[in-house]
Amino acid sequence: MTSHTSEGTVPWPAELAAEFRRKGYWEDRALGSYVLDTADRLPDKVALVEGDVRITYSELANRMDAAAERLLQLGLKADDRIMLQLPNGWQFTILTLACFRAGIIPVMALPAHRKYELSFLTELSESRAIAVPDVIKDFDHQALAEELASSIPSLELILVSGAANPLNIRLEEILAPGTDAAGARARLDASAPSPDAPALFLLSGGTTGLPKLITRTHNDYAYNIKATSLPTAVTEDTVYLGTLPASHNFPLACPGILGILFAGGRVIMLPSPEPRKAFAAIEREGVTLSTAVPAVAQRWIEHQEEMGGNQLASLQVIQVGGSRLPDEIAYKVKPVLGATLQQVFGMAEGLINTTRLDDPEDVICTTQGRPVSEADEIRIVDEAGNDLPDGTAGSILTRGPYTPRGYYRAPEANARAFTPDGWYASGDIVERRPDGNLIVQGRDKDMINRGGEKISAEEIESLVYRIEDVTMAAAIAMPDPVLGEKLCLYITVKPGTEVTLAQIQDLLRRTGVAAFKIPEHLVVVDELPTTKVGKINKKDLRADIAERLASTSQAK
Repeated sequence: MTSHTSEGTVPWPAELAAEFRRKGYWEDRALGSYVLDTADRLPDKVALVEGDVRITYSELANRMDAAAERLLQLGLKADDRIMLQLPNGWQFTILTLACFRAGIIPVMALPAHRKYELSFLTELSESRAIAVPDVIKDFDHQALAEELASSIPSLELILVSGAANPLNIRLEEILAPGTDAAGARARLDASAPSPDAPALFLLSGGTTGLPKLITRTHNDYAYNIKATSLPTAVTEDTVYLGTLPASHNFPLACPGILGILFAGGRVIMLPSPEPRKAFAAIEREGVTLSTAVPAVAQRWIEHQEEMGGNQLASLQVIQVGGSRLPDEIAYKVKPVLGATLQQVFGMAEGLINTTRLDDPEDVICTTQGRPVSEADEIRIVDEAGNDLPDGTAGSILTRGPYTPRGYYRAPEANARAFTPDGWYASGDIVERRPDGNLIVQGRDKDMINRGGEKISAEEIESLVYRIEDVTMAAAIAMPDPVLGEKLCLYITVKPGTEVTLAQIQDLLRRTGVAAFKIPEHLVVVDELPTTKVGKINKKDLRADIAERLASTSQAK
């Protein structure tokens, strides 16, 4: 095995790493090896489906290893980074697995990201390659990749899924089956990445500006996958429908795509959770497990109530996470969709909590579950860091064998988010019941959670201040019945001037900001409320927008 210590990563203390190995949490295996085990056991079983494409486990292993060798032949090497901005599809899955085999680190960008986010992430990760679709919904991802490559020195290779320009590399050729499967496997086994090396970079929610890179190692991520597979009862009979963006931790590894491939089940890739397409896929493939954010779950419930039918007859479990599922929606899941609800509360930085499939209805519908591992440690603390008793809401701190000890190349963020003894503060406000289940009450950080996509208020405010006539700006969450929260902007402007929502939206689009971060409501006021220490009082603003929305609703 090749050993790599990636500069800028924060390792676990040696004594803890030894304990995790001794207790069997860390198995000292690279992630790709688990898929090879499944391929050896179930070579002819279908592993991956997208539309008419059906790939067996033996073909998956062949393509994975062939692609890993082709990436290395392009000049990439272990510990190099590749920016992945691919939609849900077989290409995303096989390229990710090929990176694991070669020791190349995929940086899990979102298809919704644009120049603003991608340029920052590419430079921070020093990515040498980027993998993009050619065009999605009239947006030319290939042209954006070329623009990034022209201005970022490290970015040398552009891999394009679909129609590649002459100077770029067609991704499907990289992912084609190989002619020497046994040879490729032996060569890659001989140079397998260290289990302690970074396997991938996930993106944080970006509470204080642009996203941070979360380093997940082969050891800790394999345990993340295995620990979440148990309460979800994943087996080789599981048929999983992935409709959420696959680069998110939740649909990728909780247990998600990777958990199903580890177990020998079947993964169905779908680029959208739109109910008609999702329900048709569930019926066609006999889907037993799917993931959703609350807004998607609500749309599925509404569609089923409206259309009826038994398209969901095979669906046994639906996991819902990303943001808090309202209790009244939770109680509808089983009677309307016919599947057991599993609430999931976690973070790409580690800790995952789930309700259990055999929990009482009140636990399933009113809590966000409990840790998946016996080794997960949790504290609920007040603002001074004092531990709080059960039943009292406070900030959650956590550590454990799959919760990293720091972000990549982010010492200031690490000083804020991680304590010297390894506790991670996610910014979530939770209450722990006496039975150990957690109830998520909100967040203590300046964050908007729009349907599971996290938006930093600070990031948006800094961009809005580019408008000369804006004197003060405050981005806040406003309640929304479908998405949970939407982004609302309060501003003050120079006397005699006018700033409109359309003007702000246009600025952000021209800046190249992801569409989900663009404000959807604007309130212009003479003065913003402040706290006693002079900070903008966002608590008052959230109360104000709730009151304005309520009065508007009553007026209708």
